[in-house]
Amino acid sequence: MRELFAKKGEEPSLAFGGQALIEGVMMRSRTHMVMCVRKPNNEILTNVEKINSLCERYRVLRVPFLRGIVALLETLYLGVKGLYFSANVLVEGQEQGEKFSSMHLAIAIIGALGLTAFFFVVPFLLTSLFNLTGVVFNVVEAVVRLSIFLLYLVLVSMWGEFKRVLQYHGAEHKAINTYEAGVTFNVENAKRFSRLHPRCGTSFLFIVVLVSIVLFSIMPDFGFAARLAYRLLLIPVIGGISYELLRLSGRHRDSKVMRIFTLPGLAFQRLTTREPSEDMIEVAVKAVEEVSKLSGS
Repeated sequence: MRELFAKKGEEPSLAFGGQALIEGVMMRSRTHMVMCVRKPNNEILTNVEKINSLCERYRVLRVPFLRGIVALLETLYLGVKGLYFSANVLVEGQEQGEKFSSMHLAIAIIGALGLTAFFFVVPFLLTSLFNLTGVVFNVVEAVVRLSIFLLYLVLVSMWGEFKRVLQYHGAEHKAINTYEAGVTFNVENAKRFSRLHPRCGTSFLFIVVLVSIVLFSIMPDFGFAARLAYRLLLIPVIGGISYELLRLSGRHRDSKVMRIFTLPGLAFQRLTTREPSEDMIEVAVKAVEEVSKLSGS
């Protein structure tokens, strides 16, 4: 899951993001990715890698909406790489296992694209079984999409082996919320904060659903095949717009309107996070501390 965060009183920065790993937490800045993983012997292994973001190298990619597409692709790459690293630590019991290769990335991208296509195409096909048109069709389609997404979250949250990842997700949010609040940054303070965060990737997915309703409603109706093609071809556009809205919600996070806007995403996070143990929070705090030092903040 991905978040954008900054200290209290500062504008949230896209330089920071995080994700739960297997027995660990990954935090990233514009220049570094920090992965902290709890080893089988209970030690915390910290791995730091430099990041050479495309947006930092090419100014044209920083254009609004386009930067969102690039950020999502980079987030996918770094997220999968982080999960692969943490799996190696747990399975191999060492820092270096089999190296993350282009083949592993290709498999991850194909899987992500397949899952994304499923969430866009299947709801459309199911809604097409009813005699609906216009905005009503798009709203019903969105309800079906949300229902499938909700069922997916429920099934994942019930998977016993995945519970600890959800706890680390909660620990990640607690650490970020503590950092944003500007209080003394330690485990004891982090325990008091919420495991929910308004700019989590779960909230981003809810924004995607809202954007898709609007975008599909304004597209001309050239028949079934064209409408199905829209669902696939416009995925990058929907992602870019949703990214900008997530960025906007971070900039105006104290606004009442934005608080209402992010409520559904927070509700979904009750399924994608679990209350972490103190040792999990310790891992998340260490990851935030390390990436903060490297970024000079």
